[in-house]
Amino acid sequence: MEIPAIIGAGLAAIGVGVGIGLTGKGAMEAIGRQPDAYGKIQTAMLIAAALVEGFGFAAIFAVG
Repeated sequence: MEIPAIIGAGLAAIGVGVGIGLTGKGAMEAIGRQPDAYGKIQTAMLIAAALVEGFGFAAIFAVG
């Protein structure tokens, strides 16, 4: 693996971490505002986190 590929994979991993962190942050804020909608918010958060992680895997495998 070449150095640019390693750097690209690292940046993709960092991006995934930030994306999932922001998704969780938004979900926690939404649950704090409307606790009754916990189930719907949690479902939407898990789907969004899975999509972010999927894009991250695609980016890492495309680089490698």
